[in-house]
Amino acid sequence: MDTAQNPDSDHKKTDPPSSASAYLDPNYWNQRFSNEEHYEWFKDYSHFRHLMQSHIKPNSSVLELGCGNSQLCEELYKDGITDITCIDLSSVAVERMKESLLSKGYEEIKVLEADMLDLPFSNERFDVVIEKGTMDVLFVDSGDPWNPQPATISKVMAMLEGVHKVLKPNGIFISITFGQGRRCLDDEDSIEKIQMPSISLYHEDVPAGTMQMKSKQGNHGP
Repeated sequence: MDTAQNPDSDHKKTDPPSSASAYLDPNYWNQRFSNEEHYEWFKDYSHFRHLMQSHIKPNSSVLELGCGNSQLCEELYKDGITDITCIDLSSVAVERMKESLLSKGYEEIKVLEADMLDLPFSNERFDVVIEKGTMDVLFVDSGDPWNPQPATISKVMAMLEGVHKVLKPNGIFISITFGQGRRCLDDEDSIEKIQMPSISLYHEDVPAGTMQMKSKQGNHGP
């Protein structure tokens, strides 16, 4: 997981956790979001805006997983995408995000407290689902990242199956994650072994790491 601070971010300095396992503790995130105004994992929107614009239409319905205190939803809104729903597991992050968006006049952006492993939305609700650094938390205690433990694979699959469920046919899942994505995508045996939902894969390197796009094919089940 990339824990380097972004010098361009407007936020109070946050001390790193004592161990990587702290990222799995809801109390860590609640405390962090209580004191931190803004932080961007894997750089900010400007670094991959051109890629987003080529895949997201102004009338797209967008779901952001693990919004934290990122300004991604604001930047998408400024680009004319107004049907945006953000979720986070931290109640503190959700309340602070709501307050921030309302203070800036972005009333149309919806913010909900929800778990990305159990998405509370109807089938085929969104055109686009985005996560930026959120899925990486699932790998904190995975052991070898190239051969993760079964519990980690189960969590990742629960997330992907949930995303697959809420995406419309031919919808797109955008994942901005740590740079190990290239090896995973090139390893066909690994993809087959974990039996990913019926999605096609595309990825492009960005300065922050790897941007992966998964397109839901037709109306098949996971």
